Amino acid sequence: MALPLTPAHRRSVVIAFATVLFVCYFMTIGHEDNYSSFKSLSTQWSASKDTTVVVDVKQSNETPPQLASSSESKPLPSLGNISSYVSSPPRRANATLVMLARNTDLNGVISSVEQLEARFNRKFNYPWVFLNDEPFSTDFKRHVASLSSAVDVSFGLIPRESWVQPDWIDEGKAQEGRNKLAVFRAYRNMCRFNSGFFFNHELLTPYKWYWRVEPDVRYYCDLDYDPFLFMEDRDKVYGFTISMPEWEPTIPSLWSTVKNFVAEHPQYVSPDNSMDFLSDNSGDSYNMCHFWSNFEIADMDFWRSEAYTKFFEYLENTGGFYYERWGDAPVHSIAAALFTRKDQIHFFKDIGYKHAEFAHCPQGKQWREGHCSCDPNDNFDFAQNSCLRHFMRLHD
Repeated sequence: MALPLTPAHRRSVVIAFATVLFVCYFMTIGHEDNYSSFKSLSTQWSASKDTTVVVDVKQSNETPPQLASSSESKPLPSLGNISSYVSSPPRRANATLVMLARNTDLNGVISSVEQLEARFNRKFNYPWVFLNDEPFSTDFKRHVASLSSAVDVSFGLIPRESWVQPDWIDEGKAQEGRNKLAVFRAYRNMCRFNSGFFFNHELLTPYKWYWRVEPDVRYYCDLDYDPFLFMEDRDKVYGFTISMPEWEPTIPSLWSTVKNFVAEHPQYVSPDNSMDFLSDNSGDSYNMCHFWSNFEIADMDFWRSEAYTKFFEYLENTGGFYYERWGDAPVHSIAAALFTRKDQIHFFKDIGYKHAEFAHCPQGKQWREGHCSCDPNDNFDFAQNSCLRHFMRLHD
């Protein structure tokens, strides 16, 4: 038999019931905020851990997968297939950012990497490859790897045979050449390496495309599209921002050597080539114009091709990299101009760039849309000795 409730008991029951309702209501309205607070705390804990991956040698030589484009228009998925709501990852090129640097270049490397990450790579996360003729220090690797949003940051040693002056070079003749130009042997080593070897380094062989980056350069504008895919989809081979004449005393016999090679191997010359960029008299003489190779976005398979391989070997056998001072800029430029179609070379007029005192600054709409920080009037395109007009007349 139930006992009758006294007024005091009834008040206790009402208070307890009201308390339960209040707690349930509070938990309902506070659930999202409480979850967000927990999530924030979890994120802070995760961020505090060292997740940087530093790679000295790639663990795999597999080609990165070609991913489906996220920009394609697709019909709304059926509610019955929940997995179809998972968005596809963006399509990416088989590409890398590459820099040749030394430990003493650390401050300049940090500056360049920070800018390119902020302006481009934080959105696209392409891997980095750093190369040096000496081992990179632990301090260098730690500082540089922490700057990039890319998981894959690799540091490689250049093989001695790809860097040092070959034994068959006449050192007396090479020393005479260095004395004339007051250029150190190491600079010649670098020019030769960039001309004929970098693209076959073990860290670069898995990749097709590269963007060459230098220490102490400036990137002025946001880049909201993928230049690698731009090149790939339009069958481009070589991209540049600045073009200028080479210093003639460094390459006195280069053009005659090129002409001899072409005479012996005419099959490598494209019928729709860019000879008019290189010469004002149909190839009789060289006007010294070249694409400034400290900025390059290009196809390494072109450098690995039979035409370029034979071309480099021909140049190498003359000793001109050491007896004179043949630079990789005219070597790359001449090969790209002669062995590709003229429509396969691209001027990246929307990429703001500066190296030393030479700058390219986008103009008009591209300057505004790129949120460029450069002065549009500070532009080597307009300089009297710029070779851009030679390139533009190819497409008139």
